[in-house]
Amino acid sequence: MPHSLTIIVTATVHAPVDKVWKYYTKPDHIVHWNYAVDEWHCPWAKNDLKIGGKFTYRMEAKDGSSGFDFEGIYDEIIHHQKITYTMPNGRQAITTFEEINGKTIVTIAFDAETINPAEMQKAGWQAILDHFKEYTETH
Repeated sequence: MPHSLTIIVTATVHAPVDKVWKYYTKPDHIVHWNYAVDEWHCPWAKNDLKIGGKFTYRMEAKDGSSGFDFEGIYDEIIHHQKITYTMPNGRQAITTFEEINGKTIVTIAFDAETINPAEMQKAGWQAILDHFKEYTETH
């Protein structure tokens, strides 16, 4: 079933692409930035970064009241340039990395889901990407 709306979020990270790629894909870094609001966290992450490989990131409220596994299967990986994956419900996301003058522009285009308003989805994904930027630039 095709998805009619693609949402795009972006951030310019003040770091070279090799560091950005590592912090974006390694579970020991993912757990530090993968949350949208401060009341949530990512207690663990698994990432088999290869075509056909699976990632699972545990997202949950710090008070334990709710949580879910965010997961997908990798469709395309171009080292330091692009990651494409499909979520269990068939939605797809494409993340690109473009280094310019020692900074890296990270852009994520993802199929919107139909439960939450598009603005809310964009705000959530942008908040996670902003946490990634902050973590990468300060560690």
